[in-house]
Parts: sequence; structure tokens; C-alpha cells
Amino acid sequence: MKAYLKQTRISPKKVNVVAALVRGKKVTEALTMLKFTPKRSAPILAKLIASAAANAENNFKQDREKLMISKLIVNAGMTLKRGMPVSRGRSHPILKRSSRILVELSPITEIKNEKLKIKKPTKKVEPKVEKVEPKKEKVESEKEEKKIEPKEVESTEKEDSKE
Repeated sequence: MKAYLKQTRISPKKVNVVAALVRGKKVTEALTMLKFTPKRSAPILAKLIASAAANAENNFKQDREKLMISKLIVNAGMTLKRGMPVSRGRSHPILKRSSRILVELSPITEIKNEKLKIKKPTKKVEPKVEKVEPKKEKVESEKEEKKIEPKEVESTEKEDSKE
């Protein structure tokens, strides 16, 4: 229950933003979400998901209501390399990117069982960190030293003035 779309002239970065919205959702939910998403890649993904659902209904006798998006992979396709002429006889590159998209559907019951197996709780042991306080003592001793120094300077000034 798969559907592929190859060499779509839209950057994979832009498609992945919309794909993240519908990953792991039911097919009917995903199609309604994409219908109201104001991105250029939304109708492309909607058409692809509808195609995958039609493949599941026709080839595997599945019910559209009981299907879920198990995989939605967006990869980089072929890149068209063009150039924009600029001053002094040079040119700046223009990369026109394309995408390859894979949608894989599976029945909802199978996915729930897999998720339950994966989500076993694991105990994490955090190391205990002891607070070290000698730094505070050093700071206090430095303050005392600073207090003593000005007194000594004053006493030496008085002795100089007496002479």
C-alpha cells in the first residue's frame, strides 16, 4: 500500500514542513488537514495520499477509514543547475531542486501494536552530583584580604606624613 511521486519541482525542505503535519495520522484526517493547509506542497501530498489509499482499496481490499500513514519520506530528487549572469562576466548559480516522495499506508491495528512494543518504559539512572563549597570559602577569604590591605596602606601613609 504505497505510492511514489518522483521529480516534483518543489524543494524537499518545503515539502517536509507539510509532511510533518500528517505523519502518523489517519488517511481521512490527513486529507482534510491538507485541504486547508495554505502551502504549495499541500495539494501535491493530498493527491499522493489519496492515490495510496486508492491502491490499498483496489489492490488489497482495505477500508479507507481504517488506514493510517505509517511512512512519509521526502528525499531530494534531481537538481537543475542554472546560472544568473552578474557583473564582470561572472554568474551566480541557481539550483532548482526537486523532490521524491514516498507514502506508505498500513491498517491502524498493526501500527498500534508496534507502538506498544516500542514504548516500553526504561529506567534512567541519573548520577548524583555533590555540591562543592570550598569556592565560597575562597571568596570569603579574598574579601577579608581586601579589607586588610586598605588599612595597611592607610597606616603607611600616616607614618610617611609624620616623618
